[in-house]
Amino acid sequence: MNEPIVFKRSVLIGQLVLVQLLVTPLVAIGMLYGLATLHEVPFDAEFRTLAVLIAILAPTVIQRPRSDSMAILPRSWSIATSLVLRWLLLLAILFAIGYVTRMSTEFSRRVILTWALVTPVPLIVISIALHELIRRFMHSSANAREAVVAGFSDVSRTLVERIRGSRELGIVVKGYFDDRSSERLGLPERKLLLGGLSDLTAYVNANDIEVIFIALPMRQVQRVVDLLEELRDTTASIYFVPDIFVVDLIQSRTADIQGVPIVALCETPFHGTRGLVKRSMDIVFSSLALMVLSPFFVLVALLIKLSSPGPAIFRQRRYGLDGRVIDVLKFRTMTVTEDGAIVLQATVDDKRITPIGRVLRRYSIDELPQFFNVLRGTMSLVGPRPHAVAHNEQYRRLIKGYMVRHKVLPGITGLAQVNGCRGETSRLEEMQRRIEYDLDYLRHWSPTLDLKILIRTALLFLGDRKAY
Repeated sequence: MNEPIVFKRSVLIGQLVLVQLLVTPLVAIGMLYGLATLHEVPFDAEFRTLAVLIAILAPTVIQRPRSDSMAILPRSWSIATSLVLRWLLLLAILFAIGYVTRMSTEFSRRVILTWALVTPVPLIVISIALHELIRRFMHSSANAREAVVAGFSDVSRTLVERIRGSRELGIVVKGYFDDRSSERLGLPERKLLLGGLSDLTAYVNANDIEVIFIALPMRQVQRVVDLLEELRDTTASIYFVPDIFVVDLIQSRTADIQGVPIVALCETPFHGTRGLVKRSMDIVFSSLALMVLSPFFVLVALLIKLSSPGPAIFRQRRYGLDGRVIDVLKFRTMTVTEDGAIVLQATVDDKRITPIGRVLRRYSIDELPQFFNVLRGTMSLVGPRPHAVAHNEQYRRLIKGYMVRHKVLPGITGLAQVNGCRGETSRLEEMQRRIEYDLDYLRHWSPTLDLKILIRTALLFLGDRKAY
């Protein structure tokens, strides 16, 4: 996949960004060595192995992904929150590796515990300082490139608004070129219309314009070709802004296949290494959860069998990744095991729910066997909640874009659930709101977002009134 457009930046900024990437492993390893020395613990082979793991994992796990938002310079509180969450993820991975390899017993608990608690402080301070330093260089007028836009439309207006709202991009938009009048275009300022399309090349050469955005409609292909031919007499960087971006896209990005440029309109967020990060989180956390909860599972299964006839584990067919049918595991909470063409949603005071089932549903304990689904790879910890096949067939005909949610693995919890979209969906609007959150999750996924959803789910565990 191609990298995003990189605008004018000095060599010094590039060096600072490189330092930003390396600061996490350097600080983490430095703190580990310093604390071992302080506690008079030898930095032996086990500690050196841990340092190597930190050097490998830290840049990937803790480095903030570029796709979190359009701004590459987040606010200080966002940096701090992101670093703490990612630091916890790194610790979880390291502890899991230590548990599996049985190396965890070889370390001084005092050193490791102190290191885990103290290291985030210098990480946050140094990261914020580096972000501020980079921000100052990027906001410098000497680092800005002057740009113009060929063609005024909704997409070009949105582009200019976002550029002006993101000073760190280092672009100053001078105005538009269009063959229509400013009154017809509805421009807020008449001076923003710099001339017609035929005036573009002369203006660019006379004013040393460095960037040109061509935002003409796709139907005007020949006009775009002619304009490109005229602009060959300039040294400006030229970018084409297709008007397909006025529609709602999922994980849109540009790429090429053997040199042929393409634009992704609807794609999974888990391409390349992002999929590896997502799957690693699922394996680590689900394995730990199953090890801890196994005795509890046996107790719950025994209570279900003693309270009512039927299996302890209920399997229900639901749609998974790419719309393929999967079996989702749940503790049985009803006197029935419906999985046919018609499945009635559970309601308040539903007579089908058993007494022990009501307790299990109240605290979402019935969902815990889905950790097995996660470990098998048919579900994820976080993602759109899977619906019964019968419900899918009903809502896919009623809600536009409903099936797009199946471009990722379904989750035990999701963005919709932590925002109150749980329980019965007696009205179409309730399901539509749930789907909007699901699609928003696909647009903005990051490891940090998954961690935030998991934390919010844990906080809701004891107080969700919509669980019944």
